[in-house]
Amino acid sequence: MRVPRGEIFGFLGPNGAGKSTSIKMLLGLVNPSAGEAFVLGAPAGEVEIRRKIGFLPEEFRFYQWLTAEELIEFHGRLCGMDASTLRKRVPCLLEVVGLTPHRGKRLQGFSKGMLQRAGLAQALIHEPEVIFLDEPTSGLDPMGRRLVRDVIRAQRDRGATVFLNSHLLSEIEVTCDQVVFIREGEIMVTRDLRNWHEEKVRVRIRARKLMPAIIAGLSRWAACDQNQTDAETVMLTGAPRDSLPEILSYLVQSGSEPFEFTPQRTSLEDLFMEIVGEDRGL
Repeated sequence: MRVPRGEIFGFLGPNGAGKSTSIKMLLGLVNPSAGEAFVLGAPAGEVEIRRKIGFLPEEFRFYQWLTAEELIEFHGRLCGMDASTLRKRVPCLLEVVGLTPHRGKRLQGFSKGMLQRAGLAQALIHEPEVIFLDEPTSGLDPMGRRLVRDVIRAQRDRGATVFLNSHLLSEIEVTCDQVVFIREGEIMVTRDLRNWHEEKVRVRIRARKLMPAIIAGLSRWAACDQNQTDAETVMLTGAPRDSLPEILSYLVQSGSEPFEFTPQRTSLEDLFMEIVGEDRGL
């Protein structure tokens, strides 16, 4: 797996697939049992490389007696930033994540969403080259998710690489440039999201005289599922868009009588189920 610099890269897979463990290996927090990992061209875990990384873990534990301002300043000092730089940088970040009105409040009084935004700010305080975000929008309302999306895109625009792990596929779909699908610790597929909507579609077909041989023939273009309660309805998933005229022509020439042929945009959830399969609580 290769993650290009300057992109937002999504990491997807069912529960227990190894996503968080992989992130910890890239951060140098867990030693791999085999193989190699490199971050910014150097072996994962090197101290100088870790100085260039920002990280928001899924389960963060911040010092509850600190204020939002003190938390971000503290992490800036851990990154070696001087007091003069922090005096300028901390207020800017508080404004970016929408916490300026709460800058002097202690974290113990923060909601989950407010803590999430404070955690995002601490990950960005030193303007890292690589940013690992593990479930950054969990606990956020729609406005909070949009704010985080905008922050992530701004980081990409300044040249940072964002490595994003999330179960919210809708957020991944509208945010990421590329995604990788992982299952049981193995990379299955890498997909570029910038143009994949233009490549594959789902097609709802309703036709009379849909004989088994005709349905079997549809599988040459995409996965074909026949409705169990309606023999006149089938769904093609992942059909190439430019093959639609050919598919319709095939149906007519094969003797069926189509009366509905509706292409639908394939969602990332559809793609997830197609590639990874059903999550059975791994």
